[in-house]
Amino acid sequence: MANKKIITKKSLAFFEKYLNNASPTGYEWEGQKIWMEYLKPYVDTFITDTYGSAVGVINPDAKYKVVIEGHSDEIAWYVNYITDNGLLYVIRNGGSDHQIAPSKWVNIHTKKGVVKGVFGWPAIHTRDKGKETPPKLDNIFIDIGAKDKEEVEKMGVHVGCVITYPDEFQILNGDKFVCRAIDNRAGGFMVAEVARLLHENKKKLPFGLYITNAVQEEIGLRGAEMITQTIKPNVAIITDVCHDTTTPMIDKKTQGHTEIGAGPVISYAPAVQNKLRERILETAEANKIPFQRMAASRSTGTDTDAFAYSNGGVASALISLPLRYMHTTVEMVHKDDVENVIRLIYETLLNIKDGETFSYFD
Repeated sequence: MANKKIITKKSLAFFEKYLNNASPTGYEWEGQKIWMEYLKPYVDTFITDTYGSAVGVINPDAKYKVVIEGHSDEIAWYVNYITDNGLLYVIRNGGSDHQIAPSKWVNIHTKKGVVKGVFGWPAIHTRDKGKETPPKLDNIFIDIGAKDKEEVEKMGVHVGCVITYPDEFQILNGDKFVCRAIDNRAGGFMVAEVARLLHENKKKLPFGLYITNAVQEEIGLRGAEMITQTIKPNVAIITDVCHDTTTPMIDKKTQGHTEIGAGPVISYAPAVQNKLRERILETAEANKIPFQRMAASRSTGTDTDAFAYSNGGVASALISLPLRYMHTTVEMVHKDDVENVIRLIYETLLNIKDGETFSYFD
């Protein structure tokens, strides 16, 4: 595995299709269907729950359970108010960035299908150059070309309709993947690739493996909170994204130093079980997988926290994919990092024994 390219034409085509599909928080099921269809040949069975989290299971009868997990939702907006002259005001669904909204195209999801719109913004000629008003939640708005509220409603748009960005997958300079929603459908892609490699390499694990794609992470780790109670795992390895801090206007003294192309990022945090993290670090070193380190003073802000503090305590660790421009429509990751996260999770699973407690007191 050391020098073998992991991402194939087939898997890259899946990644592109999966990223391009809209899966906003609370509406993840179509993306989950795409993910499950890809994963199906590599697992024995599936678990799903009421809110849409999906789990592919290998060795479902095993008592000892290991989770590898990403989350499937993306940031979005809700229609919150419709003006008499047919403009739409919005509220966040997840951590949508109001400052990038002006001049962006949007898809408004209705029972009649997708309605196109744009985030409008006053022309530069009309603004007071001495007192620029920045984009804020209370002044950004969407124009769908309707003349009034009645026409908006005839188009199927109403308060509560969810809104996503249509920006699709592209490859920049041969090795940078760019799209909205890489946070964190890259995670779902990477754990699915681990399952594919285990199957293709005919690796038999001595435990049950639960390849998990949780929902509703963007609004508080909610999907992970639910699905961990269903699985009741012994170990959880979570993958999410973290910031590339080498781009402008980021303070490394506050955010630390992590960058795309330099390898997976392994976290230090209270929720990260130290012995499990050390096993991951040992695995990286033994397999010559490049890695970086990151510290979190309290919570990791990822599904790691939900798994770690569930079921009386689950040994959990976080392997992050460094990403530029988080929560924008041009999120960017390096292909090598994606492959090395996959490789690191894969090799770590081969380095976990059935029944390990990772106890500090053994």
